[in-house]
Amino acid sequence: MQCISEMAPAYKLTYFDMTALGEPIRFLLSYGGIEFEDNRIQRANWSAFKPSTPFGQLPFLEHNGKIACQSMAICRYLAKQVKLVGKDDWEDLEIDATVDTITDLRLKHAQYAFERDEEAKKEKEKSLFNETFPFYLGKLDAQAKKNNGYLVGGRLTWVDLVFTAILDFLNFMVKKDIISSFPNLQKVKENVETIPNIKAWLGKRPKDAL
Repeated sequence: MQCISEMAPAYKLTYFDMTALGEPIRFLLSYGGIEFEDNRIQRANWSAFKPSTPFGQLPFLEHNGKIACQSMAICRYLAKQVKLVGKDDWEDLEIDATVDTITDLRLKHAQYAFERDEEAKKEKEKSLFNETFPFYLGKLDAQAKKNNGYLVGGRLTWVDLVFTAILDFLNFMVKKDIISSFPNLQKVKENVETIPNIKAWLGKRPKDAL
């Protein structure tokens, strides 16, 4: 009898051993029930590994001998594969705009989180908590209220997964639940995390990763 070897997953995601920008991709793959190799690079190995990456950064996704980088481009591709895109071009525009807004929020958050000068960090903290979070999260919460616990279209789309997947890292870096005062964003998170495939992923992903 011929022995049939076990085939490797069709997708391989390479990212650091953390949530952050890799987690929305993992959420989308998990949602679709797509088996993937979760290749986690340790920070200590990054300098040696970096030259082998497409543009000197992570994440990147490999599939059928091809490599793609840029986290949101990867998410957009996977959203098409798992049918979480808009119902028309305008709804796709709304999704993309909301994803870009979340990215704006994440970048402003990063300016504070990775600031090394303590005095400058204190000033950025005031701006982040008193202005940035209330403004962006307030707007997104109103959007979620209008869409009955989703961010676009009144139903689950890939932007809901992106938002929820990134939350853990944002919360960790500021040591606070940033949506605790925003009930409609809490509903978005609940709607995503109770999806069976997402719940299963949350149960098996590395517990000590940020």
